[in-house]
Amino acid sequence: MLDIRRLRVLRGPNIWTHRSVIELLLDFGEIKDRSSEEIPGFNDRLKSWLPSLIEHHGSSGERGGFFQRLERGTYMAHWLEHVTLELQTLAGTPVSFGRARETDEDGVYRVAIEYEEEVLGCAAVQSARTLLLAAIHDRPLDPADELEPLRELCHQVRLGLSTHAIAAARAQRIPVRRLGTENLLQLGWGQSQRRVWTAETDRTSVIAIAIAESIAQDKDLTRMLLAAAGVPVLQGRPVVSAEGAWRFAQELGAPVVVKPRYGNHGRGVTAHLSTPGQVEQAFAAARREGPDVP
Repeated sequence: MLDIRRLRVLRGPNIWTHRSVIELLLDFGEIKDRSSEEIPGFNDRLKSWLPSLIEHHGSSGERGGFFQRLERGTYMAHWLEHVTLELQTLAGTPVSFGRARETDEDGVYRVAIEYEEEVLGCAAVQSARTLLLAAIHDRPLDPADELEPLRELCHQVRLGLSTHAIAAARAQRIPVRRLGTENLLQLGWGQSQRRVWTAETDRTSVIAIAIAESIAQDKDLTRMLLAAAGVPVLQGRPVVSAEGAWRFAQELGAPVVVKPRYGNHGRGVTAHLSTPGQVEQAFAAARREGPDVP
């Protein structure tokens, strides 16, 4: 029930909107045909846990529009869309765009949900799923248990004050995209794009070189930027434990390489890894060079 078959992060303009969105492929399984008004107590539980959802207009364009849809009856794709948006807003990053569409497969939907901070948006999806399943099955839930970790995560990953002020260019309809998890922004697209790191821009050659050097030392960010430019890159992602590294290695298929996310000169890099023990030892070696391991 409510199986997330696929989660894709779309950065920048896409088939849904000019904003960055998380695109989900959702399978609702046994509840695919159940509407909100058909589940005893569902609407009341959702309203009491997230009363601020009254601000969501929905298709009516009026305050309380989403609550009206709940009372008339709407399906789970819309619930997840609105709850994920609201959790991000309550955590500290106001977002508003969402869309849900049926696919050719019965009970399977595509949903697009706007995000400002990628990590926070993905976490909000999981929290929304937990909250909705509790509301469906009438399980006890304190919404603060889902919201407080999201607020803490927002505090950790959101832009610094200077960079956040520059990101306000969105209000002037200037495309703003955060590159990686640091305070590096891209303003605009294509040949007109500019890059800013905190209060420094790429128009100064010395600063541009420093920015390029910093990017090159972040392996995950480098991989992302190369892929966005169409350059073939190997698959990879940061992990925080040896167990997580081995799970991802199994997804990729052996052999794999483990290396620290930040650094140079090949320090902490181990290649040709095919067993859990090898990956565990390599993870420990990489961890000695830095806290994140891709």
